[in-house]
Amino acid sequence: MQKVWSVTGRSIAVSALALALTACQSMRGPEPVAQANIPEQGYLTSNSGPSIAEQGYKDFFADQRLLQVLDLALANNRDLRTSTLNIQRAQQQYQITQNNQLPTIGASGSVLRQDTLNTNGAMTSYNVGLGVTAYELDFWGRVRSLKDNALDTYLATSSARDATQIALIGQVAQAWLNYSFANANLKLADQTLKAQLESYNLNKKRFDVGIDSEVPVRQAQISVETARNDVANYKTQIAQAQNLLNLLVGQQVPANLLPTQRVTRISKSNAFSAGLPSDLLNNRPDVRAAEYQLSAAGANIAAAKARLFPTISLMGNAGYASTSLSDLFKSGGFVWSIGPSIDLPIFDWGTRKANIKISETDQQIALSDYEKSIQSAFREVNDALAVRQNIGDRLAAQRRLVDATNTTYRLSNARFRAGIDSYLTVLDAQRASYAAEQGLLLLEQANMNNQVEVYKTLGGGIKANTGDALQQAPSTAERKAANSAR
Repeated sequence: MQKVWSVTGRSIAVSALALALTACQSMRGPEPVAQANIPEQGYLTSNSGPSIAEQGYKDFFADQRLLQVLDLALANNRDLRTSTLNIQRAQQQYQITQNNQLPTIGASGSVLRQDTLNTNGAMTSYNVGLGVTAYELDFWGRVRSLKDNALDTYLATSSARDATQIALIGQVAQAWLNYSFANANLKLADQTLKAQLESYNLNKKRFDVGIDSEVPVRQAQISVETARNDVANYKTQIAQAQNLLNLLVGQQVPANLLPTQRVTRISKSNAFSAGLPSDLLNNRPDVRAAEYQLSAAGANIAAAKARLFPTISLMGNAGYASTSLSDLFKSGGFVWSIGPSIDLPIFDWGTRKANIKISETDQQIALSDYEKSIQSAFREVNDALAVRQNIGDRLAAQRRLVDATNTTYRLSNARFRAGIDSYLTVLDAQRASYAAEQGLLLLEQANMNNQVEVYKTLGGGIKANTGDALQQAPSTAERKAANSAR
């Protein structure tokens, strides 16, 4: 028995030595440096304060009805639900790779009936025990690299879920606005149709009594039918906007949460600071996901390089054996076995080296994707801020245009009724006024959509409240760099 414990103690010592060597060995090379080549334009000149992405969406959006719709979408949207399930799957996969670093202990039992030339008749032997089955001594860090890859993949999946949530919040808010302005355009078309019907009836009476020819009547009829077409078109847009909103939310949106009037304010504040460029890289989950994927690719290279070296596994077993089942657990029946096995690569036609080349190529692909994600993030922000920079002037000019066209329409209508001008002048003025009103609604909608777009492209929408804390786990590459700097 002392011999057994002595061997067991040596086995423990060997395992401890292996773990110590594992902690010191790593086949992971230096991490590549991203070259995004970001152009210094609009974004870099607008950092007048902290980024609005730091605000929770409940503190950013002003309308309580919209906030309730957003909560419904976060609870029921199928894309977001799928992203959450992908996180759970990646988490379990990481748990599996983490468990691979630990010995697998299993119970075994066997009954063997055998006959040899040296014995008189067949013999039966019984075995029962506990054993460690093929525990890999991770001298070169292969198992640890696989665990790092699984961890980075899990973190990337979690960031992808956050990116899905940001996109969902932006889509729901803009679909909600589309519904509101489709209703506003429908009301404008209805008002225009009523005015055109009045003009048509007036021209019809003037034609019937012989004051005017049939031409003004037909011109008025054209305007009436055009307005009717617009009414039908906007009714279709309302239905489509509601269908899209129901799809994004994942259920029928209650009628009391739909805007019945034109929305005049979407955000609580008019200050839209982009913050520092580094804030964008921290707040954009798609950029973080690409960074995690790049780190995972580096871990894959380390795992592939480790396959060039011998793989050493440890197997052991301890239990009882006897030729009689009744004597199995009696004194003297204890047996044990322990031993390593080694897999030494000699010649594999270059397969292992090819796997390293593949991993290195995958890393270059991940690097390009990471650089592209950074460039795309800055482009989206710059585009949104460019619109934001000039939308105020466009709105002011459009409002003045609406006032001018409405005044022209009133004056032309009055001159027509007084017999000074022809109906053609009234018709042109009415069309200009209607187009100006439509243009103003489009600009107001574009202004609010742009506010949502700026918030979304900066990475806002992950937090519900501004005071909520967000923890961004470092990648395995960042942990390696931090450990090297100590």
